[in-house]
Amino acid sequence: MEVENKINILYVDDEVENLYAFKAAFRRIYNVFVAISGSEGREILDENDIQVILTDQRMPEVTGVEFLESIIEFYPDPIRILVTGYSDINTVINAVNKGQIYKYISKPWNNDDLKQTIDRAYEVYRLRKENVELTNNLIQVNKQLEFMVRQKLIS
Repeated sequence: MEVENKINILYVDDEVENLYAFKAAFRRIYNVFVAISGSEGREILDENDIQVILTDQRMPEVTGVEFLESIIEFYPDPIRILVTGYSDINTVINAVNKGQIYKYISKPWNNDDLKQTIDRAYEVYRLRKENVELTNNLIQVNKQLEFMVRQKLIS
């Protein structure tokens, strides 16, 4: 797979070891961007077309849910995955409701399972984009047909 065709993944985590492990495991498969904070993650989003975002929940400046919630308005398209070493049902509920997450992954993750989750997340991303494109095409064709009917070009 050429670099241009790889999925762009952003992983935000305040633990450098997790960022290194993630990048080492997935850099050959995806274009991996890593950030040690929500603000650094935001900078990466500002400069790159990211399709899938993974974020740790427990970070010092901002939680993963807060980070995901803060970017929705500006970056609604990327599929969001919350990664955490803590299993707190309220965190999961908040992530789904506020951060619009696709999936909740526990640390430590299994690389094969995580790859499968990322691939499925990208498929959702791709299908949503395709749906928008098809809907826009349909709207355009309908406008053309309406114009033709008004002009009595077709009956």
